[in-house]
Amino acid sequence: MHPIVRSGKLGLYLLAWLPVGAALAVLFARQSRLSWLASGAVVFPLCLIYAFVCLSSWYVCQGLPLRREQMPRILISHLGSAVGISGLWTAFAKVMFVAFSMPSAIDPVLPSIFGMGIVLYLLAVAVHYVLIAVEASQEAQAREAEARLLAGEAELRALKAQINPHFLFNSLHSISALTSSDAAKAREMCVLLSGFLRSTLGLGERAAIPLEEELALARSYLAIEKVRFGVRLQVEENIGPACARFPVPALLLQPLVENAVIHGIANLIEAGFVRISADVVEGDDLAITVENSFDRDAPPTRRGGFGLAATRKRLDARYGGRATLHTASHDGTFRVELRLPAEEER
Repeated sequence: MHPIVRSGKLGLYLLAWLPVGAALAVLFARQSRLSWLASGAVVFPLCLIYAFVCLSSWYVCQGLPLRREQMPRILISHLGSAVGISGLWTAFAKVMFVAFSMPSAIDPVLPSIFGMGIVLYLLAVAVHYVLIAVEASQEAQAREAEARLLAGEAELRALKAQINPHFLFNSLHSISALTSSDAAKAREMCVLLSGFLRSTLGLGERAAIPLEEELALARSYLAIEKVRFGVRLQVEENIGPACARFPVPALLLQPLVENAVIHGIANLIEAGFVRISADVVEGDDLAITVENSFDRDAPPTRRGGFGLAATRKRLDARYGGRATLHTASHDGTFRVELRLPAEEER
């Protein structure tokens, strides 16, 4: 289907022919000494017919794409079409003058009709080549966007696949440490770990889950670590009521709270905290903060490891730069701040 018809802009296209009809009416009135009414009665039907005839050049342009090696053939084909169609248009104009009982008035304007027909047809050809170029550019952009989306989804799946093995390694290491000192706690940790892994397997291929589900997974992980650390690990939550159903990438919080425990609580002699806060802020974005205590006198640990790096990559892959992740430490507290844009679950 012709792009002008497909886009619903046929009416605008026909309106664009009004100035052409007005110019032809002035030309006819001056050269053939016709009245304005008689000139308009002949000109506007002529322009309406030729407007639809010029639309046919779209299909010729599609069959003759612009290529340097084919330029002679393209020029000859379009010039031949312009001369032939303009000749038919001129003959039709003569028939109309005869039908209106004005055969003597047509002779002075025949050359002008023929010349303008060629110009209008070639102009239509030029416009159609521009439309073809625009459509090709839009299709290329659509293909590029689709390729970026597919690459992003593949990266998301790869990163998500890395999270559980990484967490499992750390949990098994903790269980191994407990087996020699407290076998009962080691068994309890195994049961909790089994439940956590069962929950994560239930996520399947879901790219995003409601925040309340993500928080439940984070609580399950922290419950596992609380068996190990006991009262040394205090969990605090400050969750706004409006953000429970907000969609977030699955397992977004788990590597962050894991970092909070491994690099923060594990190095403390006294009790420390892991605090998770979330609320919907201006613009309907979701703001999430994960904070933890850490020992300022302990040897510096490597920040920006797997957890933060994986989270940054997942946010970039899903939101394309519209989400932010910032870290800061102050007065014995390490903070990770996330801001996710509002969007429907894909």
